[in-house]
Amino acid sequence: MKKMIYPAMIVIAGLLAFTFAAINWKVNSDKAEVKFTSDKFDGSFSGLKASISFDEEHPESAKFSASIDANSIATGFFLKNMHAKDALGVDSHPFIKFESTAVSKSGSGYLAKGNLTLKGVARPMSIYFTFTGQGGQGVFKGNMTVIPKDFGIDHNGTPEKVVVSLVVPVTKM
Repeated sequence: MKKMIYPAMIVIAGLLAFTFAAINWKVNSDKAEVKFTSDKFDGSFSGLKASISFDEEHPESAKFSASIDANSIATGFFLKNMHAKDALGVDSHPFIKFESTAVSKSGSGYLAKGNLTLKGVARPMSIYFTFTGQGGQGVFKGNMTVIPKDFGIDHNGTPEKVVVSLVVPVTKM
């Protein structure tokens, strides 16, 4: 009897794990928007790359891993771009990265907790986001507040806080 129960339990556990597996999404990098605002200047980054595994019904199984080229910063003014690149240390740290550690339902949206790595410094960060999907298409929209000094960015003219807004269109893989 025991010989039959254990294999049956393993099969059932395997099926449940497969049932709750998150859906993989491919980012449309050309249409993704990564914008930032502060009291000193506004701008954007381009070329978002991400690995997204997410299911609305089971957000706890989600995983997000994203990076963006820090050199792509655009403030609309050449000198501000140069100062921002210097402050971000793009020569030594060319990428800004986010890696989720936990995702949960939060109000009418979701909360991704993880680590943001900026200028080679990793700090805990939370991104509140929503997801709108239809068929094989979807859009993640989110925001987070970054305190530059927490990442060792304290050049003259650095804002005290920066609000980052994300619009990430995706296609089911």
